[in-house]
Amino acid sequence: MSRMDECGWAYYDFLRLRKSFFVDNLGWDIPHDGVVEMDQYDTPLAHYSVVVEGRKVIAGARCQPTTTTWGRYSNMLNDAASGFLDGIPKQLFDTKLCGPDVWEGTRLVVADDVTSTLGRMQCLALVIDGLIRVVSARGATSFLTLSPLPLQRTAALVGLSAERITPGYQSYTDGREYAIFRCKAERAVERLKQLGIDPETHEVVGRNLSAVG
Repeated sequence: MSRMDECGWAYYDFLRLRKSFFVDNLGWDIPHDGVVEMDQYDTPLAHYSVVVEGRKVIAGARCQPTTTTWGRYSNMLNDAASGFLDGIPKQLFDTKLCGPDVWEGTRLVVADDVTSTLGRMQCLALVIDGLIRVVSARGATSFLTLSPLPLQRTAALVGLSAERITPGYQSYTDGREYAIFRCKAERAVERLKQLGIDPETHEVVGRNLSAVG
């Protein structure tokens, strides 16, 4: 949020994309105003990695340390284990996994109008690389994410090592199966190049597509 003066439009557009996907498409019962989705973890302690095409956000994710607190809340997995969040089993997460070198990644989304396989892989690679650059610059070596089960296979396609560390469970809201994954905060530079992404500028070669975060 410290860069709101230069990236405020992207932040708002990311919230709009989140509402479109998580509320409109998946039917999640989460706070929104009919235009954007925003929750208790969108605080000044959160960081964001988004992909923009022109002046439109087409993918993004949020991350924050597992050791932060903001009022009565800490992070999503911790709060689920404490019984603050409906829909996530309390016993799923062991809070001992938290620490100064572990972050949490949430709200990963790619816009539905990115329809090509290559385009979606480029978006995912840019978002994840942005998260890794954020967390590693702040001393983290890994991040945890509660995600659909296919994440492990999809992550491997963009060079991310994602280890499933919990049993799966089925969400009563969207019917999908979820589990917690531990991901290494290591950049997949060669895989970025293979996908046509410049690992220094964070841009897709030949397209007006780039990462902000």
